[in-house]
Amino acid sequence: MPLQIIPDSKEVKAFVNHIHSPGKHWQGKIFGWQAGYTPESDKKPEDSKMTFTPADFWIGESGIWFFSLMWEHGKDKDPVEFLDDRGIVK
Repeated sequence: MPLQIIPDSKEVKAFVNHIHSPGKHWQGKIFGWQAGYTPESDKKPEDSKMTFTPADFWIGESGIWFFSLMWEHGKDKDPVEFLDDRGIVK
């Protein structure tokens, strides 16, 4: 695998804000990593107590470096962040 550079979290969040505002589905490559965004939906997730499907964004590869945001409390609230960087040598 080619050397991957870990992007600055502020740059990632600025990009996410850019695609979250209009709420359109997006998938592609950004900052050298595969990424995707799914907007909020009124559909209730199966086997969940949630009343809607939250918007979510992900970037990276699990086990190497992976970052995600999920708007669990609604699209107008702050998202919940998850970072898996255990594959990064510090």
